[in-house]
Amino acid sequence: MQTMNNLQNAAKILSEGGYTCVICSDNDVQTSNQRGVAPLLKWLDETKNLSDYSAADKVVGKGAAYLYILLEIKELYAHVISRPAYDLLQKYGIPVSYTTMTELVRNRDNTGFCPIESAVITIDNPHEALNAIRKKLENMKVCR
Repeated sequence: MQTMNNLQNAAKILSEGGYTCVICSDNDVQTSNQRGVAPLLKWLDETKNLSDYSAADKVVGKGAAYLYILLEIKELYAHVISRPAYDLLQKYGIPVSYTTMTELVRNRDNTGFCPIESAVITIDNPHEALNAIRKKLENMKVCR
């Protein structure tokens, strides 16, 4: 019987558990139902070292890709990934598998593009991207 690796396990938990995001290491599984980049920012703020972790996520745009790079995950499965996110993860040497690739991630009401992906689309540095993401989220809170 073949044992499941961390990436397969994370992807299975993601699809069966109805989560938005899952990270898996040999002896640790963490899940989230938070939407968007919220779980990634939480893990980043906790200064977790995720270099031994595999991740599975429902939707990965370029903003989430930058956060995964900063989290130093080992590999990623995305149900949906944007072309810019895929290219960025490849550039940083993070293996990616996915079900669907799209040109850009759409926003939640499908009236345009994801505001987080739009905020980082022209950025080429993970730390600058993190600042742009935090600023965009702050501006979005003020607008609500």
